[in-house]
Amino acid sequence: MTATAADITEDLVRELLREQHADLAHLPVRLGARGWDNQVWRLGDDLAVRLPWATESADALLLKEHAWLPLIAPRLPLPVPVPQRLGGPSTRFPRPWLVTTWVAGEPADRAPATRVNESADALAAFLTALHHPAPTGEPTGRGRGGPLRDQTENFTRGLASAVELGLIDNPDAVRAVWADAAAAPDWAGPQLWLHGDLHPANILTADGTFSGVIDFGDLFAGDPACDLAAAWILLPDGAADRFHESYRPVPDKATLRRARGWAVLKALAGMHIGHSGVHGLPGGKSTWGPPGHASMRRLTASLHP
Repeated sequence: MTATAADITEDLVRELLREQHADLAHLPVRLGARGWDNQVWRLGDDLAVRLPWATESADALLLKEHAWLPLIAPRLPLPVPVPQRLGGPSTRFPRPWLVTTWVAGEPADRAPATRVNESADALAAFLTALHHPAPTGEPTGRGRGGPLRDQTENFTRGLASAVELGLIDNPDAVRAVWADAAAAPDWAGPQLWLHGDLHPANILTADGTFSGVIDFGDLFAGDPACDLAAAWILLPDGAADRFHESYRPVPDKATLRRARGWAVLKALAGMHIGHSGVHGLPGGKSTWGPPGHASMRRLTASLHP
């Protein structure tokens, strides 16, 4: 089952804590954010309560974070929401839920990174630390991290819709980026840990640079190009080269070509979600539109600088 915004209240959060983690129930509770899969309620100064609400898949994603993120988090140079307690389904709330550490900052769809060198170095250091070979039995992605050409139908459909909505001025330039990316050799290296969902609402900023990374529900192992797409999605103009020079190992040309393809898919998604938000449609978030358009502009310029 899914919950609605009205189903999850401060009183519900506090009651769940009293039932299962009574030592935390005295802390102040206030709404932090309503994300795609989870609501986040700040608990005191240092903790957060995450409850699945809008999608059926949220339960499995949350349990994946609980199982794997504590193993990865210690080596990451940016703060992440490390699971501290697991809440079980109950008559009050028939879904699992988490208590995690609180990560401070403003989502980048509302407060984009502006400091070129600092944000490029911070993102490169984070992904260098994350992109290590995953152990046997690692979780798989939801259609991400595999061969890029498998996404051709999604690209074609997304671009056609964006053109129909008047969101794309030069579809031929977008097709050129995709064609170059889809023709690149596949990843032949080890399966690396990936965040898998590095869009502007899942990375936090402070003082013009990145202050934290959230929502590891898509954590899986695969081609690092999927995450390296973030150079065009998250960074300000002029920062991509600095990012590629700082990331280790320095990505080869084929990986960068595939990364542009993953970035095109993310930019199209942002543009569609932003358009839906402007027009009050379900699932829309108006703040996603400007980053999506900026990303697409950077991508079409990057192929022939």
